[in-house]
Amino acid sequence: MDSMIAAAARALAAGDALGALKRVALRDDPPALALRGIAMAQLGEYPRARELLRRAARGFGVHEELARARCVVAGAEVALAMRDFAGSPRSLMAASDALDAHGDRANATQARLIALRRLLLIGRLDEAADALANLDARDMPPSLAAVAELAAAELALRSLRIAPARDALARAHKAAGKARVPALLAEVAEVRAALDRPAARRLFAGGEQALRLDEVAVLLASDALVVDACRRGLRLGAAWRPLARRPVLFALALALAEAWPGDVDRETLIACAFRTRRPNESHRARLRVEIGRLRALVAKMAGIEATPRGFVLKSRRAREVVVLAPPIDGEQASLIALLSDGAAWSTSALALALGASQRTVQRALVELEGEGRVRSIGRTRAQRWLSPPLAGFTTILLLPAALPFE
Repeated sequence: MDSMIAAAARALAAGDALGALKRVALRDDPPALALRGIAMAQLGEYPRARELLRRAARGFGVHEELARARCVVAGAEVALAMRDFAGSPRSLMAASDALDAHGDRANATQARLIALRRLLLIGRLDEAADALANLDARDMPPSLAAVAELAAAELALRSLRIAPARDALARAHKAAGKARVPALLAEVAEVRAALDRPAARRLFAGGEQALRLDEVAVLLASDALVVDACRRGLRLGAAWRPLARRPVLFALALALAEAWPGDVDRETLIACAFRTRRPNESHRARLRVEIGRLRALVAKMAGIEATPRGFVLKSRRAREVVVLAPPIDGEQASLIALLSDGAAWSTSALALALGASQRTVQRALVELEGEGRVRSIGRTRAQRWLSPPLAGFTTILLLPAALPFE
């Protein structure tokens, strides 16, 4: 490695992208192209950075596998920063294996973290959890340790495991402090702030109560029967009955829960479930059928009994029946609540869950995307919608810290 390349690499490792560019801006050899690409990425010029890194990777010969693998890792992180998920992860994993084979454990770990963060961002949470479990945390640099702990916190929060999430955030804060990366410290602070913001409302006769995420978790773990209008389902302890794809049954369950311990007359139930103001005998017959389906589905959680005027919800093991609603009213709030599980939803599935037309849901999603409150991946029929990640996942670009391009 010549002195100018070494000086540019040290400048990049210190966060001085402009200083690095001054040293290699006029050079077109592969090491200089790689450093220019990383510098442009640190300056936010992602398309230009991607092109430079591709040119660098092509420029390294067949005997320079280590250098080419590092370029692939940096290019994958640029793609992650651009939220471009079109590429195959196979090349990234091949680069990780090559880095491991050459003893570059830091960049190999970086590659695996990029793959993990990609899974989180496209809503494949089970695969992300497996990737995190298989991650070797021994001797991990502080910056990478902070990113790994942020990913662990994200996964824990998606499943409302608040205590593990707080522990992961504490470890992330400690690691980010050691790394002295302000963006990482800011992300940890942002996730901690999210824990203190209202996440849902508990509805009761005559009022409502705003709940933080930890309070929601305590409520769901209690012996109450929770009709969850955020994720559209019923929960009693560890038992969960999803009803997001059965909007009629959920509407009936919600109406019965809101009236508990009283009953609900048949006309009100018909209006809630079928959205009609003029019920007739066919609606009443259909109501009996749907009540029968709901009764069978929640038999282990609660009973539904007929009364002279309608139906009443009878909890079995639950001390009480609680309705959990999104933090604000409205269709957009319901969309955000449904997407809060971190999974990828199609427009048709969201429309079915909300009992609305696809066009109505599409308009609401476009508005929310413009505000940065939801995001999409894919196009046309393959398009899916997700909530933004709880952590922004800073692009670390570890490559210059260990960039001896032999």
